[in-house]
Amino acid sequence: MGKSRIILPIEGMSCASCAATVQEALTSATGVASATVNYATAKAAVDYDDAETGVAELIKTVRMAGYDCGQASVTFGVEQLHYAPSVASLEQALGAVNGVLRAAANQATETVTVDYVPGTTTAEALERAVEQAGFHVAEPIPTEDPVERERVARRREVRDLTWRFALAAAVAVVAMLGSMLLMAEQPDTTFKQVDLLGRLLMPLALRLHDTLAGRFAPDPQWLKLGLAVLTLPVVAWSGQPFYRGAWSGFKHRTADMNTLIGVGTGAAFLYSLVATFVPGVFTRAGLPADAYYEAVSAIIALILLGRLLEARAKGRTSEAVRRLAGLKVKLAHVVRNGRETDLAVEAVVNGDLLIVKPGEKIPADGIVTEGASAVDESMLTGEPIPVAKRIGDEVIGATLNTTGSITFRATRVGKDSALGQIVQLVEDAQSTKAPIQRLADRVAGVFVPIVIALAIAAFVVWFDFGPEPAVIFSTIALVTVLIIACPCALGLATPTAILVGTGKAAEHGILIRSGEALERLSRVRSVLLDKTGTITEGKPTVTHIVAAKRPDGTPIAPAEVLKWAAAVEQRSEHPLAAAILKAAKDKQVDILPVEKFALMEGRGIRGTVDRRIIEVISLRHARERSLELGTLGPDADRLAAQGRTPVIVVVNNTVYAVIAISDPIKPTAKDAILQLQRLGIGVTMVSGDSRKGAEAVAQEVAIEVVIPEVLPSQKADLVKKLQKRGGHVVMVGDGLNDAPALAQADVGIAIGTGTDIAMEASDITLIRGDLRGVVTAILLSKRILRTIRWNLVWAFGYNVVLIPVAAGALYPFTGWLLSPVLASAAMAWSSLSVVLNSLALRRFKPAWAA
Repeated sequence: MGKSRIILPIEGMSCASCAATVQEALTSATGVASATVNYATAKAAVDYDDAETGVAELIKTVRMAGYDCGQASVTFGVEQLHYAPSVASLEQALGAVNGVLRAAANQATETVTVDYVPGTTTAEALERAVEQAGFHVAEPIPTEDPVERERVARRREVRDLTWRFALAAAVAVVAMLGSMLLMAEQPDTTFKQVDLLGRLLMPLALRLHDTLAGRFAPDPQWLKLGLAVLTLPVVAWSGQPFYRGAWSGFKHRTADMNTLIGVGTGAAFLYSLVATFVPGVFTRAGLPADAYYEAVSAIIALILLGRLLEARAKGRTSEAVRRLAGLKVKLAHVVRNGRETDLAVEAVVNGDLLIVKPGEKIPADGIVTEGASAVDESMLTGEPIPVAKRIGDEVIGATLNTTGSITFRATRVGKDSALGQIVQLVEDAQSTKAPIQRLADRVAGVFVPIVIALAIAAFVVWFDFGPEPAVIFSTIALVTVLIIACPCALGLATPTAILVGTGKAAEHGILIRSGEALERLSRVRSVLLDKTGTITEGKPTVTHIVAAKRPDGTPIAPAEVLKWAAAVEQRSEHPLAAAILKAAKDKQVDILPVEKFALMEGRGIRGTVDRRIIEVISLRHARERSLELGTLGPDADRLAAQGRTPVIVVVNNTVYAVIAISDPIKPTAKDAILQLQRLGIGVTMVSGDSRKGAEAVAQEVAIEVVIPEVLPSQKADLVKKLQKRGGHVVMVGDGLNDAPALAQADVGIAIGTGTDIAMEASDITLIRGDLRGVVTAILLSKRILRTIRWNLVWAFGYNVVLIPVAAGALYPFTGWLLSPVLASAAMAWSSLSVVLNSLALRRFKPAWAA
């Protein structure tokens, strides 16, 4: 038991204030360390102590706040359950799985039904729990795909909003015509002359009245009754989500967007009903018994239209994740008990043997055990040329097998696969918030109460100081302020931009872990580049073996040098070790066993081989120890000046040879570095190589500042020094040897290869290994932050400017008030414009691809 994290899908949120309410409720719950609620994705990321609380308690907290969590259910068969003495252990084991809410076993039908939070558990986890309880699953468990579930939910939401809007819009058109006839009956009504929309519609109303004169002369009272009957289904059904949300907020003592819309339209509708059925209340007071049914239906229709367009647009913000998840294979050819069978990919487990035929996608990550083929890995690497695969090679799930048939053993499936990790990292990033969002969150938390207070203040001022009929002016001001206020734009400003931006980054092989990393990256001033595997390919090869001579003058054979060097290097994980081992293998050198192996950080390795002490060390360390290099010293310097890395092979304290290793520079490295410099970013290269070797590589890629002969443990100190000079520092490395420096940097960028995706020390992972990804990440982060700032300026500016206008601030100067109908149109546009502005990020292209 300990720290856990879960992503909860939240239902019922309609604005940023809702998200703030849920976040506050979760944060204050027992056992919760932190909680972040994202309105754009409708998800809550919760870090909690599972010894103090659980998923069921977290969901209860959400429900007590007036909202709900998405829930799914699956039923599957369990063998021999009918004969089990008790099912308590089975239910308990399943209930302990993260994300499971309830497990109920039925011995009569030999089935188990599990209720769970979508996206939090897998079929493999459920099957493992069943096995631990001593039972066996009859057939593979068909757990629901969370991405598909989200797509279906979004489609259902769009369909529901479409029908609600269609009814409200149809009624609004008819109600508007009826209202125009009523306006024409009383063209001199004071409010009709000062209401902006009324002023615009009055000429049309008079023309409509004149056209119908003599043909159709409706009684105003019957017309009001007809409009009341027409508007009732709009309020009862089309506007139901607003009123239900407002009532829920009232019960839980919270206020959100639904409160504003519900109170605003509800007040207008009740006022109209009184004017229709009890007009004497107004006429006895000398007030006109005006009805505003067209305003009620038009407001609801326009707000529903805004939500409909917003839902469609928000669906497009997460399409990058859907495209990634869509790469997943549905079926796999699995060999079990010597027989090939087709199973859903969710049923594949680690260790399974899988067959992939030409033209099929590989269903999981694994190691080839039989056959040979060429695999198109462009999905992951961006390289269009298929990669040859033989026995012992690694294959990656969702890549395309092009030619031969291969059999491989699954090593990572489902969420643990490379594709699963990519999707998870992108989703995690999209559930985070950038620090720039904090102000918007604080405002959203108090926005609705402030708006309600302003609306009441507007009502009081108009009632006390406004022209007659004061009650009508004050009511309209109240309704207009409530309708025009929009916390939605505040809640969408940051997350929609992060949603689209991180998805776009993933398309270019850039995995960003958080919105915070994005914001820091946009302010980067200097970049620290590791040499091996970052600037170079990370695939070193032996180019020269310069051997010493024996005492009798005969040269030591290269095969003997490799025999001793490869023996100790077989225990090393350094890239240079792989080069020496490959050279030994190519020359068919037998590799001897090694004892007493020791790693000397930054200096080399040593071990005992065949009773000899063998060392493979750096040139610098050899000179520090004053080893006799003889003629090998100048040779080593010459090779280093050519950009190669010389290592010294020492046997029993005697220098045997210099092995020169070359690591080719990536073709795009120089272009990437020049682009960074054009952006005004300082570039520094760090390397453990000698000064001559490091400077040779730096010169080739146009880097002026080089720090050579650096131990891995010293790189973090270098980052600290750069940070003290001011500005944000980015460290780019391999994610393994450079982990301390990556963690110390303001933004750590790891160069990933193959299935090595989830590098914990890094903030960003470049899965394609192309250094131009650093430039793309920086440019994209700047674009995302610029989009967020514009969104926030619009969201704040809209409310700051238009709420006073809605309250009647311009009336003394213009003589008109803003209509509630126009206010609803403005409110709908405000949130939609933020989403559309964020969607513009989809058009982003890297500088090198433009």
